[in-house]
Amino acid sequence: MSTCTLCDLPTPDPPVTAGSVDGRFCCRGCLEVARTLDDPGETDPEQARDAVAGDGSRVDDADGEETFFAVEGMHCATCEAFVEGRATDDEGVLAAEASYPSDMVRVVYDPDTVAEDDLFDLLSGTGYRARPVEEDTRTETELSGRLLVGGFFGMMVMLWYVLFLYPAYFGVDSETLLLDVHGAAGAYLLGNAAVMSGVVLFYTGYPILRGAYVSLRAGQPNMDLLVALAATTAYVFSVATLLTGGVEVYFDISVVVVMAVTLGGYYETRVKERAAGHLTDLTEQRVGEARRRTPDGTEKVAVDDLSPGDELLVRPGERVPVDGHVVEGTAALDRSLVTGESVPERRSEGDEVVGGALVTDGALVVAAEGTESTLDRLLSRLWTIQSSRPGVQRLADRLATVFVPLVVVLALLAVAVHLALGATPTGALLTGLAVLVVSCPCALGLATPLAVASGVRSALNRGIVVTDGSVFETATETDVVAFDKTGTLTTGRMRVVETVRHDNGIAGDGGHAVTAPDPLARASAVEQFSDHPLADAVTDHTAPPDLPVTDFERHPGRGVSATVDGERVVVGTRELLAAEGLSIPATLRADYERAGDAGRVPALVGWDGRARALVVAADEPRPEWERVVSDLATERDVVVITGDDERAAERFRNHDAVSEVFAGVPPEAKAEVVQRLRGEGTVAMVGDGSNDAPALAAADIGIALESGTRLAADAADVVVTTDDLATVPSVFSITRAARRRIRQNLGWAFCYNAVALPLTMAGLINPLLAAVAMASSSLLVVGNSARSCGDAATERDNQDGQPVTTD
Repeated sequence: MSTCTLCDLPTPDPPVTAGSVDGRFCCRGCLEVARTLDDPGETDPEQARDAVAGDGSRVDDADGEETFFAVEGMHCATCEAFVEGRATDDEGVLAAEASYPSDMVRVVYDPDTVAEDDLFDLLSGTGYRARPVEEDTRTETELSGRLLVGGFFGMMVMLWYVLFLYPAYFGVDSETLLLDVHGAAGAYLLGNAAVMSGVVLFYTGYPILRGAYVSLRAGQPNMDLLVALAATTAYVFSVATLLTGGVEVYFDISVVVVMAVTLGGYYETRVKERAAGHLTDLTEQRVGEARRRTPDGTEKVAVDDLSPGDELLVRPGERVPVDGHVVEGTAALDRSLVTGESVPERRSEGDEVVGGALVTDGALVVAAEGTESTLDRLLSRLWTIQSSRPGVQRLADRLATVFVPLVVVLALLAVAVHLALGATPTGALLTGLAVLVVSCPCALGLATPLAVASGVRSALNRGIVVTDGSVFETATETDVVAFDKTGTLTTGRMRVVETVRHDNGIAGDGGHAVTAPDPLARASAVEQFSDHPLADAVTDHTAPPDLPVTDFERHPGRGVSATVDGERVVVGTRELLAAEGLSIPATLRADYERAGDAGRVPALVGWDGRARALVVAADEPRPEWERVVSDLATERDVVVITGDDERAAERFRNHDAVSEVFAGVPPEAKAEVVQRLRGEGTVAMVGDGSNDAPALAAADIGIALESGTRLAADAADVVVTTDDLATVPSVFSITRAARRRIRQNLGWAFCYNAVALPLTMAGLINPLLAAVAMASSSLLVVGNSARSCGDAATERDNQDGQPVTTD
C-alpha cells in the first residue's frame, strides 16, 4: 500500500495527484499544503503533520500586534479555514488562526497597514460576524430565534402531513378525510406546506446552506454539504411535483432534517460556551492600557508600549496590567482568574505580583518587568490547546473531507442500482436522499474538539493548566513519572528541626525570644547577614537579637562568622570551626555526624575556644508526598531525581512506591537522565525550579508546580497552579477521561456509519428515519463530551469496571 508523500497516511487507489506537484497524496488538503513546500518529499513528517493540522505556528511566529475577536457562525473546521482565508487576504494581516470550539479568531496584524477596527469588516460576511470578545454574544439568541420560527412553521407542515398527507399516501379513502388532497383544497394545503417548509429550509436552515457554500468555496466538503443536498433535493423535488400536478411531496424530509441539525447545533453551541468559557473569560479580562506614573502625575499608555521598570498605578477594582513587583502601597490581590486560588493574598513593597490579578482594596504602584502578563501567557496556552488538533482528530478531519464526496457517490450509486432493480424513480430518489442524510459526519467532526474543550475546562476547575494538546494523547501512555526532589517532593524551604546545646541537651523548639549569650540567638545574629538557605531557617526559628554585629565574613561552602557584642562567633561546618581554632565536644561531634548521615544540614555554633551548640536544618518532604507517589505507582514507575547526595535521598529510596532514585545529579544532567528514562517508555517529569526546565522540556510530558519559576512553567506542558502536589494525579485522571471520551465518540461515529450506510443503501431506512438517526448520533456525541472530565471518583474504567480514583 502506498503512503502519502506529506503525512505518511495510506493513499486511496488511485492516489490524489496534480501535474504541478510532485508526489502522491491521501487527500486534496495534503496536496494543497505540499504545493506550498519546496520539496514535500524531503519534509520532516512532524513538520508536514503540523502544516496539515494548522497548529497555529504561523500566528506564533508572526511579528506584529496580536488581538482576539469572537466570530459568530463558525461550527466546523471548514469555517475555520474560510475565516482565516478572509483575514489573510488583506496585506495588513500577517497571520490568523480561527477556533470553532471557542468561536474565536486570533489575528496578528501590522497596525501601520490596517487599523484594528477595520478587522471586524475583514472577518465578517457570508454569515459570519466578528465582534469584540467582551460584547455579549448573540449566537445562542439567534439560534433560539431560528429554532422558534422553524419549530412553528415546521409544526404546521407536519400537522398537515399527519392529518391529511400521510393517510392519503397510505391509501386511506379521501371521503373519510376532511379534504381531498387531489382537489382544490388539497392544492391549497400543499401550497401552504411548500411556503412554510421553505421558511424552515431557507431561514432556519440558512447557517447550514451557508456552511455548504463555504465548504465548496474552501474546497473542503463538509457535513453541511450533505445536509444541504438532502434538504434542498427533497424540497426541489416536491416543488417540481406540485408544478407538474403531483401530490406525493416530501417537504417533511426538509423540515425534519433542518430542524434536527439546527437543534443539534444549538445544543452544541451551549456545550461549547460552557466548555471553552474560561478562554473567553481570560480574553475579556486582558488589560490593554496601563496608568504609568510620570514626574507630573500619571498617563494612560498601551501595555505594548511599556518598558521594564515603568511604575504603574493600579487602583482598587483594576487588574494588574503586567507582571512586576510592588514598589509602593499595600493591597489584597485576587488571583483566581489566573491561578484558581480563591483567597485574596496581601501584597506590599518588594512582593511580586502577576499580571491579571485583581486589586480588591487599597492601591499599588507596580514596577513592570516587561509588556507580558501571566494572564497573557495563560491565555496563549489555553488558545493553543483549545485550537489544536490532536493526531486522532487530524485523521478524523481528513477522513471527513474524503467521506463527504464518497457518500455523494454512494447516494448516486444507490439511486442507479434501485432503478436497475425496478424501483420507481421516486423510490430510488428517496433511497439516495436517505443515504445523504443518514451518513452525515456531524459526530465525526465533533468527536475530539468538544471532548478536549471539556477536558481543558475540567482541568482548570482543578487548578491545572494544560498548555500542549498532545497531553490528552500521551498522558494515558505514561510509563514513568520522574519527580525532582527539592521544591517538588519537599517544601523547598529549610527549617530548623533540631537544636542541641552542649550544656543543656536538646533545646525546646518554641522559637521564643532569647538573649545573649544564648547560642541560638548569637547564631541568628550572624546568619541575618547571610543569603544561604540555612540562614533563613535559623532566623525564622530564633529572631535576631538587638546586639551589635561587626566584621561579618562568609566562608564559602563552610559557613559564616562575625563579631557579636564583642565576641567572635562562628557558625558552620566542623572543618570551619577547626580552622578557626574552636574545639568540638564529643557529644556535639556525634550529633553532627548523625544529622549528616540522615541527610540533614548540621551547623555548629561556637565562640571563645569551643563549640557551644548544634543547629540542624532540613528541607522536609511535603506531607502529601507518600500518598501521591503511592497513587501514581499503581500503574507506572515512579523515580526521584535530586542533586543532593545519597544520604538526603535515602528516605525516598526506602519507599516501596519509588522504583529508583538518581542522587547527586547536577542541574545540567537532569535532562540526560530524562532522556535515558525515555528509552524505557513515555516519561512525565514533575518539577518546579529553573534548573528543572531542561528536564521538563526533554520529557514527553512536563508538569510544573505553580510555586516554581517562570522558566520551569514555560518549559512545561502542564502547570499545576495550586502548588498542591496532590493535584498531580488529577492530571492523569482528567486526561484519561478526555481520551476515553474521544475514543468513545469516534468509535460511535464510525460504528454508526458502518451500520447505517449499508442498511440505507439497501432501502431499509427511509429519509425520515435517517434524519432522526443522524440527529440522535450527533446529540449522543455532544452529550458525552459535555460530561465533566474532572470527577475522578465517578469515572468508570471501561476495562475493569472499577472506580478510577487517581488515574
